Amino acid sequence: METILMLTAVEADGALPKAAQEALGAARDLAGSLAGSTLAVGLWGADVKPAADAIAGCGAAKVYGAVSPDLAPARYATDAAAAEALAKAAGATIVVAPGTSRMARVMPGVSHRLGGKADTHVTAIEAGPDGVAATRWAYRQRIETVVSRTARPWILLLDPGCRAPAAAVPGSATVEAVAVALPPEAKRTVVTGVQAPPAEKQTIRPDAKLLFVAGAGWTKKQAGGAPRLPEAERLILDFLAKTGASLGSSKSLTDQAGEGQAVLGFLSHLNQIGQTGATPRHPKGLATCCHGEEPHTVGWRFITQRRAINLDPNCGWARGKADVLYVADVFEVMAKVNALL
Repeated sequence: METILMLTAVEADGALPKAAQEALGAARDLAGSLAGSTLAVGLWGADVKPAADAIAGCGAAKVYGAVSPDLAPARYATDAAAAEALAKAAGATIVVAPGTSRMARVMPGVSHRLGGKADTHVTAIEAGPDGVAATRWAYRQRIETVVSRTARPWILLLDPGCRAPAAAVPGSATVEAVAVALPPEAKRTVVTGVQAPPAEKQTIRPDAKLLFVAGAGWTKKQAGGAPRLPEAERLILDFLAKTGASLGSSKSLTDQAGEGQAVLGFLSHLNQIGQTGATPRHPKGLATCCHGEEPHTVGWRFITQRRAINLDPNCGWARGKADVLYVADVFEVMAKVNALL
């Protein structure tokens, strides 16, 4: 019999993050497939009641909450203390947490405090013949592994976008308060504010329906014999503004700055996807001026519909890596697309 705890920090406004709703769905399904198991929810932050009420009908036996203004900012010392206290209060044997940057930073340390084990980048959790099994990708999503552990508590960080969020019925939840001891040294780090680019300048949008990937071909000599970098930047930014798409890039393009070559000024290694970058999970993807070889396309493994624009009909995208390949000049195509938008 397992006690399964979905554990997360709440947003600044007390809401439950989307990634946590996905983790809740995984935890609930796991509890339902293990006879005699119970589901609990652990939340911490300045105010957890809005999040608790939003999932009141999720089927959790108990909702535990650690509430304090000191628990609002993302800070390792206070986050770890809250997560540890909530896990102990619930008597959790399996902890399912969203694989966000905040939770991934703190939960392995919490597993050590609890004397348990932790696995990150989990993509699925289910009950198997040998007990609970967690699926995760290794070697840049080229190898799928299934892990099962006897150590408890076992902390599992579920990667965002791997499943649909839990369809919980809102209501009025009863939150059992959990006290968290925070010595003065745990609050030495102070968050003074958040710096973020304006919405129109933000090019990384994990929840966007479309991923637009720019390859190195944008910066090369074009049909007229010269690069058209200013026009390339304008076309790409115009498309992103009109569609709300997320922007990715290939390694060759983000590496050009270190080689003294002309680059797109709004791209950085944070936009990089593929073997040496992120693995996005957008419903649709459009690759432009990309070579389409395996180091890049491995980053598209979880994208449902893949299309590409390339002048070379024999490029890597044409060999079974794209659902549709448009053999055309990307400058002409994107200018027409932007005009239609």
